Amino acid sequence: MRAGRCRWKVENETFNTLKNQGYNLEHNYGHGKQHLATVFGYLMLLMFLIDQIQEACCPLFQAARNRLHSRTSLWEKLRGFFTNYFIESWEDIWLSVIYSNQRGALAPNTS
Repeated sequence: MRAGRCRWKVENETFNTLKNQGYNLEHNYGHGKQHLATVFGYLMLLMFLIDQIQEACCPLFQAARNRLHSRTSLWEKLRGFFTNYFIESWEDIWLSVIYSNQRGALAPNTS
């Protein structure tokens, strides 16, 4: 019984994260011709796996996540940095998220 409840809890929390915290699991993965929807679903799950590994192992990712409190706000901040700045390394972008680019690690995109 405990094992079943534990498994249910893990599955429920994972699907809740995939649906409501920036991964948009049900947003557009039912559209597309032939195998496009499956490819998008696999890419989303791969992204989730990478984020889970970073959350467990990368201190810069953990600090950025703690600074912004939610995954959705983290993704929005990253999207803004990729739009407005040239990114040379992940370390630069995580430090820019943590310190709100006060260190000037990112060069503005003037194009």
